[in-house]
Amino acid sequence: MDVLITGIIMGTFYALLALGLSLIFGCLKVVNFAHGEFFMIGAYVYALIALKVGMNPFLVLIWVVAFGLIIGLIVERLLMRPLYQKYTEWGAMRDEYAIIVTFGLSLFLINLANQIFGPYPISGPGLMPMKERVLLGNILMMSSHRLIAFCVGAGVLIVAFVLVRYSPWGKIIQAVSQNRFGASIAGINSTKVSSIVFALSSALAGLAGALLCPIFSAEPFVGALPAVKSFVIVVLGGMGSVPGSILGAYLLGVLEQFGAVYISYTYRDTFGFVILILFLVFRPQGLFGEKAREV
Repeated sequence: MDVLITGIIMGTFYALLALGLSLIFGCLKVVNFAHGEFFMIGAYVYALIALKVGMNPFLVLIWVVAFGLIIGLIVERLLMRPLYQKYTEWGAMRDEYAIIVTFGLSLFLINLANQIFGPYPISGPGLMPMKERVLLGNILMMSSHRLIAFCVGAGVLIVAFVLVRYSPWGKIIQAVSQNRFGASIAGINSTKVSSIVFALSSALAGLAGALLCPIFSAEPFVGALPAVKSFVIVVLGGMGSVPGSILGAYLLGVLEQFGAVYISYTYRDTFGFVILILFLVFRPQGLFGEKAREV
């Protein structure tokens, strides 16, 4: 049972990352290779504000989300908007452009962080004292920070899912994801929707980085492995599927923990890739994806 609970907790943090990546693919039909660096930025912002300013960690989380929204809006406006501003003219070139630009942005942010902060890890304070332990139903003993971070992450995840799935703005996002050109004909400002989606994605990734900063210290390459796992989750759940990305995140978190305990902790991070290969072979559309063909 303790393995299952730990997997669910890790799955929540994975879901915060994967949800944003799934939304970007759904609306823009591109993969953001700089997604892990938004995670890294969130970790740095949390650690620096909490340590240098001495602000309450819960208030710092609000600043992290706000900073993530601003960064997402800037990146979308300067780098991503050419993908769909002349949608019919770009044709197949938009995919190559997205790969080059987002991969270049990833390298730029990693090297920028390395030049400013150096390669040394910076660990932020916990939301609660890290030494305090909480016993969950005589089953699992965990740090109070991890429990509170899980509650915050789960709450944000539920709110984001409800907004995207059921709110009027969520319906608009779904319309743009299904057919960008058709949504524009119906009077929806798809450019504005894309800005909101990219900002929301950046904020969710930054929040995940902040919540995990006391556990995985902020350093230039801290977002690399979470980003790779996000790609795995999006494929597992189905490209662009919001419910699929959340379910895939929890599935990966639980399977990683069971594999680490019953097979080998050394290869914990490789189990996700084994699952990915199996899905690509037997169900490439993912859990909630659909087979499609363009003509």
